[in-house]
Amino acid sequence: MDAHFRGKLWMILILSILPLLNCEVSCPSSCICSSGIVKCVGHTIKDIPQNLPLHTYTLLLNDTNMNIINERSLADQDLLLRFMLTHSHLHTIHPLAFHVAPQLKSIKLSFNDLSSLPARVFSPLSTLEEIYLEGNQLERLAPDMFEGLVGLLVLDLTRNKLTNPASDIFDGLTNLTILNLGRNYIKKLPPTIFHSLTKLQLLRIYNNELEVLEAGIFDKLVKLEELMLHQNKIKSLPPQVFWSLRSLKTLTLSSNQLQAVPHKSFYNMPKLSKLTIYKNPLLSLPDELMGHMPNMREFYLFDTNLTTVPGNLFANMSGLLYLNLHLNEKLRELPSDLFYYLPNLQKLSLRFNNLSYLHPRLFSTLTTLGILLLNDNQVRSLPEDIFQNLTGLVTMDLTKNLLTTLPGDIFLSNENLKDLTLSGNPWDCTCAIRGIARWIRHNEHVILDKNDIICHSPVYQQLLTVGSLSDEEFKYCDVKPSKSYSTTQTYFHEPTRPLDIISTTPPARPTTSVTKTLSTLLDTAATAATALPDEARPVTSLFHDILVVEHGPEYIHHNHHKGWVYIWFLPSNTALVGFLMFSYILLLATGLSLILGAIYGMHRLSGRMDKLKAVCAHNDKKHCVIKPGAHRKINCRGST
Repeated sequence: MDAHFRGKLWMILILSILPLLNCEVSCPSSCICSSGIVKCVGHTIKDIPQNLPLHTYTLLLNDTNMNIINERSLADQDLLLRFMLTHSHLHTIHPLAFHVAPQLKSIKLSFNDLSSLPARVFSPLSTLEEIYLEGNQLERLAPDMFEGLVGLLVLDLTRNKLTNPASDIFDGLTNLTILNLGRNYIKKLPPTIFHSLTKLQLLRIYNNELEVLEAGIFDKLVKLEELMLHQNKIKSLPPQVFWSLRSLKTLTLSSNQLQAVPHKSFYNMPKLSKLTIYKNPLLSLPDELMGHMPNMREFYLFDTNLTTVPGNLFANMSGLLYLNLHLNEKLRELPSDLFYYLPNLQKLSLRFNNLSYLHPRLFSTLTTLGILLLNDNQVRSLPEDIFQNLTGLVTMDLTKNLLTTLPGDIFLSNENLKDLTLSGNPWDCTCAIRGIARWIRHNEHVILDKNDIICHSPVYQQLLTVGSLSDEEFKYCDVKPSKSYSTTQTYFHEPTRPLDIISTTPPARPTTSVTKTLSTLLDTAATAATALPDEARPVTSLFHDILVVEHGPEYIHHNHHKGWVYIWFLPSNTALVGFLMFSYILLLATGLSLILGAIYGMHRLSGRMDKLKAVCAHNDKKHCVIKPGAHRKINCRGST
């Protein structure tokens, strides 16, 4: 009994390993065989190899020289379920090519040269689930091309040359879940073309030439989850065209030609989580546009012609995490309550807009915001408490705006801030910069571009970094000037350097050094001021008891009269100062050259005279006459 039992075990073992042995023995030389999967690659393959393993259920042929599938190519492959022939310049399929393999569940003929398909070529495949035809040259499909394929789940027709599909081309595909028509040349779709696809979940029509969407075209797609319509030429949307898509999660309408969107276009889509309408020449948006969207996570609205947006645009998007409202070159203002209902927002991009003013409460509710991008705008100033509630902020970009200063404690509550950039602004390094300069010095580890935050004014601070300014340089800011009076106009001017205060109480007068400095250096500026236009002329002010002399780019000229000091201020002008400085240096160099020339001439004349005396003494003459000439000839005559 034991011997008989052992014999049966050996028989079972031999029978179980025979398929494996058969696989190794019968695998073609240009193929790789493994567990029922055969992959063949190479230009030497001109037809399906005939000596494939008997239990092959997946056959992959890639980059071959097989141009035709004839009626016997798939013969004797009774177990084959998935057939793939890609990148092989396939151009012809026999009408009966698949009749010999009715058990196929997946056919992939991608990236070949198919320009047409025989009518009903796939019809014998009643259990077929997937057809991939992307990357061919198909211009049209026969109306009954997919007839009888009731089990089809996936149909991929991307990267072909389809223009106007027939209205009934997809009739009967009641179980289809994925349809990809992207990257074709479709200009128009019939309004009923998708009505039989009641189980469709993904529809891609991107990168075509659609100009309009017919009303009711999506009415039967009640289970659709993803609709991709970007990169077309759609100029308008029918009212309520998306209202039946209650299961929709992703909708892309970017890169079209929409100038307006109908009222309540995005209502009745409570499951929507991603919406893109960027790269459209939108001029305005209606006040009622977005319906209840608690699951919205990503919203993209950039590269438009919008100048502003409705204040309630995001009111129904409480779950929004990422908001890209950037690259709108005409967007000048934002409503103060625009982000009020976005308590979960993590990233807000407002870069490359035309914003010049931000309301103090604009970001007040964004307590979870981690990234805020405000770079490349026209912002001139920021309110002191605008970032007060952004306690979770980690990254902020304020580069390339028109900021001249910032409040010293503007980032006081942003304790988690790690990456801050401030360069590319025209920082004015006078008294108002003192607070933010101190903050930058104490928080250098936060500033990514600390060496590029450069002073643009005043002139004597140019090219210095804001962070290098110490408190000592701002001591003059605490000096309180005395009360000033003017018979015509009073001019209050913030000093740009520490002030020299000189008593002028009669009969005392300024010291000699100060008088000489004002007389010699500043009379030039007073003379130049008479040539300026009226709006650029100096302002006259009267000061009693104190003469305030300012150092810096301004010129000052004064006169005493009955105990009062009249002071003229000439606003600094870099070009004028440069011109005057160049003229002064040129005049100085010219004068120095003339003086040196005169000294050299006197030296030469003295030498000539000494030589003349020596000659006369040598000849012992009484009278020496110097005759004019090129070589100064000397005529000495005797006494007799």
